[in-house]
Amino acid sequence: MWLKGEYSAMKKPTLTLRGGFPRNGKSTCFEKLFPADKLSKRERVEATLAHQPVDRAALHDQVSYNPGVVEMYTGKKITGFDFTIDDICVVIRRTLDMCFPPVAPRGTARVSNDGWVVQHDNWTTWGVSRPFTDEKGGRDWLVKRIKNLRTLKFDAGKSKKEYRDYMRNLQAKMGDTVICGYPVSTGLCAVYSDGGMGLEIFSYFYADYPELMHEYMALYSGYGVQRVHAIADAALAPVILIAEDFATKQGPIFPPDFLNQHHYPYVRRLTAAWHEHGLKVLYHSDGNWKKVIPELIACGVDGFYCLEPNCGMNIVELKNTWPQMVWAGGVDGVDLLERGTPAQVRAEVHRHIRETDVLHTGGMFVASSSEINPPIKPENYKAMVDAVGEIYNPQFS
Repeated sequence: MWLKGEYSAMKKPTLTLRGGFPRNGKSTCFEKLFPADKLSKRERVEATLAHQPVDRAALHDQVSYNPGVVEMYTGKKITGFDFTIDDICVVIRRTLDMCFPPVAPRGTARVSNDGWVVQHDNWTTWGVSRPFTDEKGGRDWLVKRIKNLRTLKFDAGKSKKEYRDYMRNLQAKMGDTVICGYPVSTGLCAVYSDGGMGLEIFSYFYADYPELMHEYMALYSGYGVQRVHAIADAALAPVILIAEDFATKQGPIFPPDFLNQHHYPYVRRLTAAWHEHGLKVLYHSDGNWKKVIPELIACGVDGFYCLEPNCGMNIVELKNTWPQMVWAGGVDGVDLLERGTPAQVRAEVHRHIRETDVLHTGGMFVASSSEINPPIKPENYKAMVDAVGEIYNPQFS
């Protein structure tokens, strides 16, 4: 059933009474993105995660990086990147059912710290240099990190309070939109990425010192599990993200035996810890990791985020192949959102909604494959959002 949702970008969401009895004992007051909404944002997100019918597809994204989008939905004149977390939260509140935590513009400074040099460029950051140039230097750096992990005294009470305060402060700014954070990682990217040894040095390091990698991953994941048990709270958010990039456009960077030793066990360990507290877990990696989806499913995760069509990750194909999983982030963020037209964006979103049967089966969030980066046209982001409000499930009418 088609219902045309009339949505003004400049109009603030209002609390609207929904007729009938509260669902699951919840309040019948909630913020609507579109006049025809029948579920609250939280109800829609939870139904999507549980593979249940939804009134419309749920929207999810990271909207921290696009000045034009911020300008469009706040009504402020934005010059350069002169906007704030509060401005980003306005965009979140007015356009999304679920979001990643907002990130303030980073500025353009080059920062040095303990031999590490990074360059900020408002919406992104990259490593310029590190305090070592070979695998022996990488070994010494990791040995130091291992020593720190061994002596680290974890304060569960402090971690719980800080995380709860952080989440509640954000929630107050973004209304009913559900926050999908990523406060705990396995530690893999921290070692091999540009923020660590870099892939080339890491390759030589691992050939010579594999035992150090084993020790580091065990210690790091142990700390991560402690943190999960301290901060996990389904009342704050029903879903969490484990984010670890390990693939290129062609496939996984690492061979199966490496992933079996140094990645999957720790994804499994963190996922089990989150599940103990009733949270769903989405897994993220850039690139094409289709060939290892069965291995990741075996880790117990509930779904996946960041599906790049140009890398062979087609959200319609993936959801229909593995319908038991939740899928998010399949709207092409490069060729389509950067270079396409609003009409093309609308047509693609409508196709995703229809061909995944999300309205009846849940299990899919409409989201960009790239986050809403600066090159994305604001009118295309708006088209993606508005397209979701144009198709409703007649079961909820």
